[in-house]
Amino acid sequence: MKKAALTILVLCDEARTFAEVESAHPEPSLYGVTDGKAVGTYFEHKFQAYLKKKYVYEKGSSAKGIDFPGLGVDMKVTSIKQPQSSCPFKSAGQKICGLGYSLLVFMYDKKDNRATQTGTLNILHTIFVQADRTADYQTTTGIRQIIKNDGNIEDIMAFMSDRNLPLDDIAAKKLAERLLKRPPKVGYLTISNALQWRLQYARIIKKAGSVGGIIKVL
Repeated sequence: MKKAALTILVLCDEARTFAEVESAHPEPSLYGVTDGKAVGTYFEHKFQAYLKKKYVYEKGSSAKGIDFPGLGVDMKVTSIKQPQSSCPFKSAGQKICGLGYSLLVFMYDKKDNRATQTGTLNILHTIFVQADRTADYQTTTGIRQIIKNDGNIEDIMAFMSDRNLPLDDIAAKKLAERLLKRPPKVGYLTISNALQWRLQYARIIKKAGSVGGIIKVL
């Protein structure tokens, strides 16, 4: 049977179905596992295998950097106890203009069953964040407020400096000029500065389904 092409809409539908099934699946290999990276790898590989049986799509690699490069989507799997993950740092502008791709985020609560020696991932939230909403909330709202208050390039540069964005003066001025002409959309992630961006998801849990670009899949 010919496989169908994977689209973002189909990806979200399949994410919902897979999350519901996985939430009821007792998995022996997860029993006693506390390493979030190991849990995430298990889930991601299983979801990819599930999709590969039914759809044709470009699978990600370390070189491409995201899980679904053809769709411009990266998958994140995180515990609800601390809903966050890391992603590669490309430029300081990602914190203001977005990561450059969308996110499909699964948040789980893992329970171990001593009697059956299995672990189960109860997927509590599955949320799709459109690319133009993947910037940092406080940074984007702050810059928008400066522009609304008739701020200029120097005001924006000072704000970015206060937030310790890793930019030299030349890059900061160029970005400020661009933002003044085209203010950023409000992002809904919390992004911490680091060698890799640290993405935190508490806000998207609250906002899913109530603001544009934050889609509650499950």
